[in-house]
Amino acid sequence: MSDNQTLVDQVNKILGKIKDPETGRRLRKQIHETKVEDNLISVKVGLTSYANPLKADFENEVKNALESELSEHEIAVDVVEHVRPAQSVGQVGLTAKAVIAVAAGKGGVGKSTAATSLAIALKRSGCKVGLLDADVYGPSIPHLTGVRGNVTKVDNKIQPLDFDGIPLMSIGFMVPPGEAVIWRGPMLHSAITTFLRDTAWGDLDYLIIDMPPGTGDIALSISQMIPLTGAIIVCTPQEVALIDAIKAVGMFRKVGIPVIGLIENMSSFVCPDNGKEYDIFGKGGAKDYASQDKIEFLGEIPISIQLRERGDSGQMWANFDDPNVSPFLEKIAYNLTKSLAEKAVLTPAQPQLPVLG
Repeated sequence: MSDNQTLVDQVNKILGKIKDPETGRRLRKQIHETKVEDNLISVKVGLTSYANPLKADFENEVKNALESELSEHEIAVDVVEHVRPAQSVGQVGLTAKAVIAVAAGKGGVGKSTAATSLAIALKRSGCKVGLLDADVYGPSIPHLTGVRGNVTKVDNKIQPLDFDGIPLMSIGFMVPPGEAVIWRGPMLHSAITTFLRDTAWGDLDYLIIDMPPGTGDIALSISQMIPLTGAIIVCTPQEVALIDAIKAVGMFRKVGIPVIGLIENMSSFVCPDNGKEYDIFGKGGAKDYASQDKIEFLGEIPISIQLRERGDSGQMWANFDDPNVSPFLEKIAYNLTKSLAEKAVLTPAQPQLPVLG
């Protein structure tokens, strides 16, 4: 066996100790290429679109692992796309790797803004994302996204509307503007079933569901239909909002849905006139509660006049061009993906048959 082949085998053995952020399994087919040329070791390793927010971390992990054991060589790492299709979720025909409910214990805390921002941040990272507005009583997503139109059917499947590459579905596309939805539990259950089962979502990494505020029928319906990856609770810093957030956490735990984390909205306000930061609603309440209850704190969203204006005008993508807002939103998506990856490492997914990656 040549010296180069021996070194290639050594490199692949090192790479095989690294775990895939999506599944928690050790790298196998994700080792796409290993080359040795003189003193240069070049590797191509695959990362699924699901884990794209962690791309820089993954690249550093691979490079550091090789450099620590092969310090006399120059190391070049290229992270390339690794395709692993999503599997069906539950019995409704939805194909998604993670289904995440964004909820709040009460209205008015910016839950829909957080859900839309999370979907955009994941999409910008290269993930395949869908956004479902399940707040049938007060659908805000059409207004926040600026998406208008009527849904159509193709081959008995509802075609979601397009939000800059994000498939989007809302009851707001099915009822006239300004008309109230007055439905009892069975009708709500039927509507949510239709959204999940009969919508052509495609192959998703993440389906983000904007839940109705409070604790009620829709959360129960969704928990019975599909195995949710978990729930994210949005609240504001003041104590009265935290009381309701705690109730929401309790409700999801009672129906067996993991609480992935908390987001604190309206955490602070930076005055554009003097640059001073004001904690109008207090600060850190959600973070302190998350620490006490051992829930992941995913991040905070500041009070921003521009963020509010963009939501009102359906220009939410523009928040990611704003250096005063974008880092907060991107950090939430990163922390979510990292938290899910850490859980995958602790409980690695079982390989599918046939093995897809």
